Amino acid sequence: MDNHRTEILNQRKVEQKINRIAFQVIEEHYDQKEIIMAGILGNGQTLAGLIAKKVEANSKIDVHLIALKLNKKDPLHSKIELDTAEVNMEGACIILIDDVLNSGRTMMYAMKAFLDSSIRSLKTAVLVNRSHNRYPVHANYVGMSLATTLKEHIEVVLEKDNYGAYLV
Repeated sequence: MDNHRTEILNQRKVEQKINRIAFQVIEEHYDQKEIIMAGILGNGQTLAGLIAKKVEANSKIDVHLIALKLNKKDPLHSKIELDTAEVNMEGACIILIDDVLNSGRTMMYAMKAFLDSSIRSLKTAVLVNRSHNRYPVHANYVGMSLATTLKEHIEVVLEKDNYGAYLV
């Protein structure tokens, strides 16, 4: 694989996408006192934190952040760990967040973590949707949809004061 990267989202655009997702969440959950944002460990968790800050800054909704850990390369055989020690899942509105939605496999397996709870709703949010769905999963909140070839990859960078998305 060559090291050529094409920028598809710069710092400003990533921030705009995060703001837009946050306001969509606020619009759809205006009647909720609290929601849970579950970020898939890594960029999903970072993105969840960024969206949560915007939701709380622009609404009266309390956002509980939880981390979801699974092996993205082998989700079928990996243990799914959910950090819910201080969060009541009963009747909760949950938003599952990752940086990129490719085939839907990671999101589908991540959803298993919530099947044993009596939740109110489960929605998904991603910064980039590649639209290569092989599983019955779609993103409710999308920063950007991008048609790519199967050989291309999306690399998302969400480091302190350095955000971007690249086609690799």
